[in-house]
Amino acid sequence: MSKTTMTLLDLVRILPVLLLVVSMAEGGSIALGIGFPKSLVCTRVHGAESGDTCFSITTALNITPEFFSTINPNLNCSNIFVSEWLCINGTIS
Repeated sequence: MSKTTMTLLDLVRILPVLLLVVSMAEGGSIALGIGFPKSLVCTRVHGAESGDTCFSITTALNITPEFFSTINPNLNCSNIFVSEWLCINGTIS
């Protein structure tokens, strides 16, 4: 019984360390949210006009919706307001 209890105790001690290592390997940061933030460099912007939607902008500029939402991470496509600056070309590093 003593041998089994010791093995289980060792597992309980090692498991949090293993989870932390896996978390760091998967996300590039520790599970607490500490890590390297990604940086957006916007090289071209568009001032939203009346009637603009995410779909109309991406269609007119021939860019994918995925790319547009990636370079505008906080954009609410249901609530674009006139003169809102939208990134239409850029990189994330």
